[in-house]
Amino acid sequence: MELPILLALIFSPLAAAVAFVITYAEYAKHLVDRKKILKKALGMALMAFAFFMTVPPLLIWLFLIR
Repeated sequence: MELPILLALIFSPLAAAVAFVITYAEYAKHLVDRKKILKKALGMALMAFAFFMTVPPLLIWLFLIR
């Protein structure tokens, strides 16, 4: 059970950082208010972190380990 958690701990922050950068770059093209852009980009980063922290380890546990 340690491997899925370890992989999630490594790749979840990476996925969140990439989601933040992509979202920030795209919203910066269309929006002017920097505060709104940061808020939306941080929200997307948080969603990506939560997804990659929970779903892949759960699927690995369900289909490979169990």
